[in-house]
Amino acid sequence: MHPFIQIMTELLYPRRCPLCDGILGRAEPLLCRDCGRKLRFAKEPRCFRCGRPLEREEQEYCGNCARIRHRFEEGFAPFPYEGVYKESVLRFKYGGRQEYAGFYSAAILRFGAEKIRGWDPQVLVPVPLHRERLLKRGYNQAQVLADSLAEKTGIPAVSGAVIRRKNTAAQKLLGSRERRKNLDQAFAPGKDIRAWKRALIVDDIFTTGSTVDAVAKVLKDWGTERVFFVCVCVTPGGISQLPLHT
Repeated sequence: MHPFIQIMTELLYPRRCPLCDGILGRAEPLLCRDCGRKLRFAKEPRCFRCGRPLEREEQEYCGNCARIRHRFEEGFAPFPYEGVYKESVLRFKYGGRQEYAGFYSAAILRFGAEKIRGWDPQVLVPVPLHRERLLKRGYNQAQVLADSLAEKTGIPAVSGAVIRRKNTAAQKLLGSRERRKNLDQAFAPGKDIRAWKRALIVDDIFTTGSTVDAVAKVLKDWGTERVFFVCVCVTPGGISQLPLHT
């Protein structure tokens, strides 16, 4: 981009800090300085299956993963779904702040790049939105995040692998059992699905895992061998300090 055009674009549409939504200076590429100093990631110990922070060191799995036989192998999210992180994801999801995806993808890789390298996924699969919700919102936040991760990792994001054929009720209004029932037959194979060896599902929030499980079922029924996931936030969660260079 021409420097003059870039300056004018930033004046008309200033970049925002993903955590406080304040205007970023030109020397602040990801977060404002204040938020960069306060940044915290999900603490140890964490569930071996979903990465949810645990209350006791001797625990291996959270209560949800101890009860449910998930379709996915493993996953994580760098942030707890609370406080500024929750507010940030809600702006990303409903407030048009698609530019936050650059920070989220950087945080996911800062927090879990070693895990992702170990999983060695061949493809990123964003959780799809139903076409009615996509038209209303204007974008699929999971796809925006997957595209940002693809740009940083070189792993292709395939948005047409899985489609959402049912416009289900909002998951946030339902309990664990109702969430799974709500998603029954909600997803189907898309035109770009393949029988991959390893796939990585991308979404914004991990709560009970019912959405990730439903997408993983479609992938595995089609022949994918192993399925992992990454999200921005996991509920509930604690925090501990781990700096992200901004």
